[in-house]
Amino acid sequence: MAYVALYRKFRPKTFGEVVGQEHIVQTLKNQIQNNRVGHAYLFSGGRGSGKTSTAKILARAVNCEHPVNGEPCNECEMCRQALEGSLVDITEMDAASNNGVDNIRDIREEVEFIPTSAKYRVYIIDEVHMLSTGAFNALLKTLEEPPAHVIFILATTEPQKLPTTILSRCQRFDFKRISIENIIKRLKVICEENGTEIEEGALRVIALLADGALRDAISILDRCIAEGDGCITEEKVKELAGIPKFEYLVNMADGLVSFDSDKVLSCAEALIADGKDLNVFLWELIKMVRDLLVLATCKTTENYREDELERLKELLSKTDKYRLIALIDGLSDLSNQMKWATQQEIIFEAGLIKLCTAKRQEPTSESVSVSAATSREENHSDLKLKVLTKLKENGKILLRAKLESTKIELGEDGLVHIIFENPVDAFTKTSLQKDESKQAIKEAVISSLGKEVSVKFVNLRGKEE
Repeated sequence: MAYVALYRKFRPKTFGEVVGQEHIVQTLKNQIQNNRVGHAYLFSGGRGSGKTSTAKILARAVNCEHPVNGEPCNECEMCRQALEGSLVDITEMDAASNNGVDNIRDIREEVEFIPTSAKYRVYIIDEVHMLSTGAFNALLKTLEEPPAHVIFILATTEPQKLPTTILSRCQRFDFKRISIENIIKRLKVICEENGTEIEEGALRVIALLADGALRDAISILDRCIAEGDGCITEEKVKELAGIPKFEYLVNMADGLVSFDSDKVLSCAEALIADGKDLNVFLWELIKMVRDLLVLATCKTTENYREDELERLKELLSKTDKYRLIALIDGLSDLSNQMKWATQQEIIFEAGLIKLCTAKRQEPTSESVSVSAATSREENHSDLKLKVLTKLKENGKILLRAKLESTKIELGEDGLVHIIFENPVDAFTKTSLQKDESKQAIKEAVISSLGKEVSVKFVNLRGKEE
């Protein structure tokens, strides 16, 4: 038999097997049990979060001959054909490669015919944001007047690219990033059923590398298994993933926070001599500085062993969050420069030395006076503390840090004003003006106030170089 990738072999076959999306699968099960299935669904969320798997399960469940509590039985003729991919009434289409108006017109013609054998014709359109404007217009006509026997399930990683006319006609379900704990639990199940021996530390490294995408985690595990026999160790995973050793990272971070250009240059030379990928190293270094910032803000982080955590705490005692934020901005700029550089080693070393010679950034007297003023305005202070707390709870640590030196006030115009007392650097300004940043801030504000409001940036000026 041909080899089947682990992510396909262990793809969820029931709603109960879908990891980390309980808020979605319970609603879908209730709709099926109560015979209140919608005609169009939009599944949005990051890669590997379960959108396509859930769509496949829903397509089987609505056509199952013997559903059990809203779940497909996976044993009846309809379920078996669907699992084998031979049920003609369930159509899967990748909009990334079939994004033309003709593709949607074909569907419009098909929907007029009743299903061949199943109860519903189900169309699963993946990466739907890739459809052309003409294709969206053609799809809209069908969504406006859908036949009773047709269900559309649209899946996308970028819902903001969909026309509002499409969004308004779909039941939207937002899939969350899969937590590290849930990824580890699922990997353990897969390893047990697959007869794979793996260290706990290796599972955690894989979960961290997956960045909230369970499919990515399973693919990494698959690669580790393919490398050879024996127990999968933490070091083996790091080696395969190209992750620099902790010592490399912590020594470089130590030199940067201490403004020690000699130590930084020595670390850089060692990296180059060892043939390490400088772009990967930079990305891992940015993540470590970010973790230091989290540690300074939240006093905890789950990404390290106890001995490594002690080293980070020692390192943190030498610096403050202002320096850490400046380093993240500077390292990010250096990472962007490296992408276009022909002499990467020179740019790498020069960029690091530049960060060591930068002026130390301390809180200004102006920002201190602003803090004193806000403490006198209890309602404004409370709102800011609540917003920052919500951002932290939502995992938006860097965004939270960028707003710490601002005022957050409910203005007389009914808008929530986020006031920047001092000019910000270009990187921070660009980051704050991204749609996802604005949306995350707005959600935190609404959650804090308990009512729908709009957010306005005030005095978001860039620094003059």
